Amino acid sequence: MNARANILGRLKAAPGRPGPDLPPWTPPSYADKLARFRQMAEANHAEIHDVTASNWPERLASILNNRGLRSLMIAPGTPRGDALLQAAAQGVPLPPLVPYDRAVEALKDALVHQVDAGLTGTRGAIAETGTLILWPTAQEPRLLSLLPPLHIAVLEEDALHDTLAAAVRDQGWAAAGMPTNALLISGPSKTSDIEQTLAYGVHGPKELIILLVKKGE
Repeated sequence: MNARANILGRLKAAPGRPGPDLPPWTPPSYADKLARFRQMAEANHAEIHDVTASNWPERLASILNNRGLRSLMIAPGTPRGDALLQAAAQGVPLPPLVPYDRAVEALKDALVHQVDAGLTGTRGAIAETGTLILWPTAQEPRLLSLLPPLHIAVLEEDALHDTLAAAVRDQGWAAAGMPTNALLISGPSKTSDIEQTLAYGVHGPKELIILLVKKGE
């Protein structure tokens, strides 16, 4: 205790040093935050499409048909899944929609061998790193974003946060009843071998498409 008291005493007695003369910090503007997210997401091989709340099913149909996709797995009972089911019923030329509506054991073969793409929502995104935040649920499980070759994520533009710390703070994660595994997704799957060569799409989605729903539209 004497040694500890001596050390603390010397620290307290040491003369203070003035800090550097730094300019006042100002948070980035909304435009800067959005530009940063785009830059980082695209650097991580994600593909971003600007959409609106009313036209995104039609835009998605065009994107998927241009790629020749045969099927899309969705989560019925979620806003996104129900919007696509309604759009298909109204004649929007979407590829066949495969519902995630059974136990994983019954859907495993479809997920691994038959479904070309999986669609999920997002909890938000992190501008600093171009990262999506997903909170899987029983209706919209993590397998939808992990197994199909193409992951399609719907992101509301006003759910963009500067940093992970800002997202945790602003969304109140500590009190929000977090899922057993929150997912942070930066681009399609990637891995690096012993020579540090980065490869994409080796053990997960080969592509990531982000449908960025514009604010107020």
